[in-house]
Amino acid sequence: MSIHRTLLLFVMAVLIGGSLVIGSVQAQDRLAVFMQAKLAHAEKTLEGLAREDYEEIARHSQAISLLCEDELWSVLKTPEYQQRSDEFRRSVNAITDAARRKNLEAATLAYVDATMKCVTCHKYVRQSRGTK
Repeated sequence: MSIHRTLLLFVMAVLIGGSLVIGSVQAQDRLAVFMQAKLAHAEKTLEGLAREDYEEIARHSQAISLLCEDELWSVLKTPEYQQRSDEFRRSVNAITDAARRKNLEAATLAYVDATMKCVTCHKYVRQSRGTK
């Protein structure tokens, strides 16, 4: 192989590798924005609970449920992650259902349950990725 061809292949590899890194950073940025949206809706749900504003509770818990359907939600492709995700979504839907029934206690308990599921799932993801 000629030196020119070797150099050309090297340059192409660097460019392709660089674009993969940039693409990965962009995906991480998108995921960070996505997770911030989930957190904002969780905070608004809690605010609605504290104010006994059933419309706010239902609106923001339903928004979290819709985020669960986005492709960014599935950060792992394992059966355990899918099960945890399904359980979280059921808890979030329970918040919405309780808010529609104007049952503050049930909505609050479902919020606590969803929070526990969220925290344990994030722990599972960190452990699966070896980041903590």
